[in-house]
Amino acid sequence: MQLQLIVAIIVAILAVVFALQNAVPITVSFLTWKFESSLALVLLITISLGVIMSLLVSVPSMIKTRKMISSQKKRIQELEWNLQRESERKKEEEIEREEPELPSE
Repeated sequence: MQLQLIVAIIVAILAVVFALQNAVPITVSFLTWKFESSLALVLLITISLGVIMSLLVSVPSMIKTRKMISSQKKRIQELEWNLQRESERKKEEEIEREEPELPSE
């Protein structure tokens, strides 16, 4: 937890230094839309959009993996239960075989 906080602070400091050193205004044009801002802001927005897009692309595989893990855990529980039941059944059979038969009257 503390390591994550330290890394976050370092990244924030580096972002501020980057923004201060790249304060040159630039114009971004896309189709009919024009936007003027600092180079640092444009780059940070672009990076943020890239991270969001990569997260959106990876969400289906994460959901699929979680679903598979859940089904595998259920299957393991079923197999363990069956194994335990089989073990108990074998113990009962052994006990029945070991018990001497009572003489009949």
